[in-house]
Amino acid sequence: MTTNDLSILVRQEEILQFDVFNEDIAWQLGTIIYERGKLDSLPIVIEIKKFDQSLFLAARSGVTFDHHDWIRRKGNSVQRFLRSSYRLGHELAAEKLDITQRFHLFTHDYTSAGGGFPIIVKNIGVIGSIAVSGLPERQDHQLIIDTLVDYLGKDKKSLQLSVTS
Repeated sequence: MTTNDLSILVRQEEILQFDVFNEDIAWQLGTIIYERGKLDSLPIVIEIKKFDQSLFLAARSGVTFDHHDWIRRKGNSVQRFLRSSYRLGHELAAEKLDITQRFHLFTHDYTSAGGGFPIIVKNIGVIGSIAVSGLPERQDHQLIIDTLVDYLGKDKKSLQLSVTS
């Protein structure tokens, strides 16, 4: 984690917002992430959901039950805190606390590991999440960000985390 990461994570959520979001967009995003995983032979699982409804779920070769559990926990964290799970992890690290100490939540239902990102619709707010698991948490998070940046036509450089962890 770099000192600039938290400000970039906040900016990602401010910039990577949709005018509208529906099932077709979820399918397009999920397919893009899946194809990027396929291109690089990544063992990832992807779930895109509105908080009450799964819209896209796909897994690549090499994914285990644990990866599916991680996306569930990442989605739960996004829904509860209305921010990316990676941002939550950085905020907790700044306080030198974990999710159990700070919020009294069970780690079998929530996580502050990277790879869960809020679906934010302008003038509405957070309506769901995109979750990826199978890579180190920074890479899970960045895979989502890269996809959203390209899909929404935003400036990649200003939203990119540094390569150091």
